[in-house]
Amino acid sequence: MNFTSDNAAPAHPAIIEALARANVGHAASYGADAMMERVTARLRDVFEAPDAAVHLVATGTAANALALACLCPPWATIFCHRQAHIEEDEGGAPEFFTAGAKLTLVDGPDARIDPDRLDASMAHANRLGVHNIQRGALSITNVTEAGSVYTSEQVARLADIAKRWNLPVHMDGARFANALVATGATPAEMTWKAGVDALSFGGTKNGLLGVEAVILFDPEKSWEFELRRKRGGHLFSKHRYLSAQMDAYLTDDLWMDLARAANARAADLARGITDAGARLLHPADANMIFAEWPRAAHRALRDAGAKYYFWPGDHSLDGPDEAPLAARLVCGWCTTETEVGEFLAAMKTSPAIA
Repeated sequence: MNFTSDNAAPAHPAIIEALARANVGHAASYGADAMMERVTARLRDVFEAPDAAVHLVATGTAANALALACLCPPWATIFCHRQAHIEEDEGGAPEFFTAGAKLTLVDGPDARIDPDRLDASMAHANRLGVHNIQRGALSITNVTEAGSVYTSEQVARLADIAKRWNLPVHMDGARFANALVATGATPAEMTWKAGVDALSFGGTKNGLLGVEAVILFDPEKSWEFELRRKRGGHLFSKHRYLSAQMDAYLTDDLWMDLARAANARAADLARGITDAGARLLHPADANMIFAEWPRAAHRALRDAGAKYYFWPGDHSLDGPDEAPLAARLVCGWCTTETEVGEFLAAMKTSPAIA
């Protein structure tokens, strides 16, 4: 019963098998391997973007920071939600890789940017010309850090605002597949057709060992990205081991199948805990759930071996049984119906729930 994070899940067996096959013999280095050619072709086909540039890195932080560095100069700002991953969880990497660009934080419910607030924030920037930070780029996280999802129409509305200010748009898609499953949008509809210029296409949270693709729908940014990736120490010499993972991920739509499984288990879990009396704090649109329920039920779950994070921060299990404590639950591709059932059964053993 491990609901701590999809990062904690193992890699899918098909990925391990692909790595074993890639480990036979020799292959060209630094991304010149034949598998990378296949990955590029497949992603161009998936996104209906025949000219898109595709580059692989090992971490989501590298994908986001390097992509944003290609979109935003040092004297400008990146507009993002206050709870965006680039603000809360990347240790200043976007600021570092852009050589000093700042983040301008925009509010909105459930970690989704409010369009009116975004427009007002962009209007406020650069109001005194050279004396202000300049407008640089917009970054949208989908799935958000609160587990909610932007529809392609919501992405397009935010992108339209950015385009009115002549700004490029980046999407942090660490859980991009989960967002597609949740909305039914196509990859193209969620990205370039909605106005997105660069996508961090996640794989690590959805069954890979560690690889993310940066998809630049404007191929003119490709060479700059390559230079920044090399200079930043994120170009793998034995690149075939990144290519092999992404190649297997895309084969027979495995990436979508894994996301469907994670989202389905999260939906089961969300229904179960709300039926048991828990209160959802945000919409459980994809594979993350934020909810609160009485402390006594948390004790029962921990005693039964359930693992998850209190959210935000640590909470003591000492105190009144009825006091509500908030938690985050994440389902991965390998979360089973049995695990969900065991969690709900343990939750219901608490007198505070029963």
